[in-house]
Amino acid sequence: MLKRWLISILVNALILIVVAGYFDSFYLSGIWAAIGASFILSVLNVLVKPFLILLTLPVTVLTLGFFLFIINAITLMITEGLMGDAFNIDGFGAAILAAIVMALLNLMIQKAIIEPLQKDK
Repeated sequence: MLKRWLISILVNALILIVVAGYFDSFYLSGIWAAIGASFILSVLNVLVKPFLILLTLPVTVLTLGFFLFIINAITLMITEGLMGDAFNIDGFGAAILAAIVMALLNLMIQKAIIEPLQKDK
């Protein structure tokens, strides 16, 4: 369980670095900032995200789940606020775009790398 959580933090840190490399509106000061942001994001995903999903459940159902990208963008903005100058997002639109790209990259990494490695065990 701890091993899976640490792997997800490292994968998310890598994804944050990739997103920061492609978008000028998304800034990370370095690899340690990416790891720190990934850690904070994982804690927020456990503590805050379920509460936000519960509050916005009708909207999420009406949008067929697409509102979850907004919730992911909100958790990214909270992470930015907690990280200070080491992690900056230029606006909520950039956070939504980053949330979409991060979700797609996470899905691809999960399906192409992590699941095949888990099947080999």
